[in-house]
Amino acid sequence: MSNSDKVFAGSIPDIYDAYLVPLIFESYAADLAARVSGSSPKTVLETAAGSGVVPRALASMLNAEARYVITDLNQPMLDRAIARQAADPRIAWKQADALRLPFDNESFDAVCCQFGVMFFPDRVAGYKEALRVLRPGGRFFFNVWDRIDDNDFARVVTETVSDIFPTDPPRFLARTPHGYHDVEAIEADLRAAGFATIQIETVAKNSVAPSPGHPSIAYCQGTPLRNEIEARDAASLESVTTSATEAIAKAYGIGTVSGKIQAHVVVAGL
Repeated sequence: MSNSDKVFAGSIPDIYDAYLVPLIFESYAADLAARVSGSSPKTVLETAAGSGVVPRALASMLNAEARYVITDLNQPMLDRAIARQAADPRIAWKQADALRLPFDNESFDAVCCQFGVMFFPDRVAGYKEALRVLRPGGRFFFNVWDRIDDNDFARVVTETVSDIFPTDPPRFLARTPHGYHDVEAIEADLRAAGFATIQIETVAKNSVAPSPGHPSIAYCQGTPLRNEIEARDAASLESVTTSATEAIAKAYGIGTVSGKIQAHVVVAGL
């Protein structure tokens, strides 16, 4: 993983939240929130919370006595999440590294992470931290994207930018968000961290956008793919976004467009 893969700064958090969240994240956040709330936890820790799409789904599902601690390593993303969340005395916000959590052993009934473990520089270490802070009987809930070939808009955008920069293709989407899709590897990492019960379900959904430009802006300007594009040609962001829009329109039509998205949803415990 490149160092730039973790840089969500400048206008990226706002574009990410406005474009990418409704495009691909909201439906999986609802799924993850339902799974977490279904375990009736009294204390929940969320790591790598991003712009807060899971909290917006999960907070209303928790009981009045619950405690919900929401963390992210990236302060601009956490700031965006705080700004979007209604005031709630049950919620505490904290900048924190998922690989070095500032919490005592056995502090939480549930730990959740929405599409964040792909960014962990050491996934086994991150899983060990989740296990460390879980109480006996607690569970770790997370999801990861399946391979990029099973995620239509991400694939088209990646193919387009690769054609524009053929000698040094930007591969952020394939390398990081869609780079940790092997279920056997995921299970092996969890077992290496100490988890004993592991359930992995592959969940396909439909991603709908109001226009072909919506997913192209989401991926080209609302993710660290933007950093890769600008590193190759600082003036090309808009033209690359336009090319991606044209490619999506060619493949999926004009007006409202829809494409497949697919992810693995994981529940792990002792």
